[in-house]
Amino acid sequence: MSKGIKLAFATAIISGFAVFFSKFAVTNNIDPYQFTTLKNVLVAVVLCSVVLLPMTWRKLRAIKRQDWYKLLAIGTIGGSIPFLLFFKGLSLTTPAMAGFIHKTLFIWASVLAIFFLREKLGKVQWLALGVLLIGIGLVVGIKAFTFGWAEIMILAATLLWSVENVIAKKTLSTVDPKIVAWARMFFGSIILLTYLSLTSGFAGIFTLGTTQWLWIGLSVLFLSGYVLTWYHALAYEKVSVVASVLVLASPITTILNAIYKGVLPTPEKWLGIGLSLVAVIVFVAYTYHLEKKLAVPHVSTHAS
Repeated sequence: MSKGIKLAFATAIISGFAVFFSKFAVTNNIDPYQFTTLKNVLVAVVLCSVVLLPMTWRKLRAIKRQDWYKLLAIGTIGGSIPFLLFFKGLSLTTPAMAGFIHKTLFIWASVLAIFFLREKLGKVQWLALGVLLIGIGLVVGIKAFTFGWAEIMILAATLLWSVENVIAKKTLSTVDPKIVAWARMFFGSIILLTYLSLTSGFAGIFTLGTTQWLWIGLSVLFLSGYVLTWYHALAYEKVSVVASVLVLASPITTILNAIYKGVLPTPEKWLGIGLSLVAVIVFVAYTYHLEKKLAVPHVSTHAS
């Protein structure tokens, strides 16, 4: 298993735990917008300490103007606007519907990667993606498909995150992954803070209690690990591969919920978990088969 795949699996595990614990955070009377903004801002602070290290700081100072534009785009398209769209949509629809739409990110990211990154997918890989989509539908427990303004906002957020993946992959060919992660959180946090100040949500931050800050602190740890492993994985692997592996975060969250409640997942969910795992394994394995056959390199020499 390559370093990029290991990092992608690490990201999926972190994401699965993060979603599980985030449910406890938002049920402790924390406004979703305040919660997202605070954890993003604090992660940006953590990553600022990383980029200020001598070795990374030298790389930061050497970044060219066109790469700064890409970093700003990543912060805007990936670190701010989609969060606002997603949480607004989530407040107007069911968690299952929101989760399902969000988990289709691997489809959109793969399609964009074909057009803009020249990634190639064979019939077996497309079949695996189709099975993965069915598996996730079973895992999140979607019962009825609805599509209104709420779902449009969540889909828009998902598409923006897909675009971010493509921009990030291009940026990672010349920029250190740690700097890309920092830019996403730093520039995104500025926009989120501006939104809170314009909507009178900023004042509520000062009324949060100790328990709420503890949940925010835990989320900061998860999100810091997520962005660092995610961008390092993207530096080594194709967008379609990393995005597909990340889908396994949903089954992980489902299993954690089952353990917490002391109730086994339904047979339907177990089937979804099984289909998702098999689909990811087939997709990754066949991707390596094609690359070996076509002698296409997949490792970036700029990753660190």
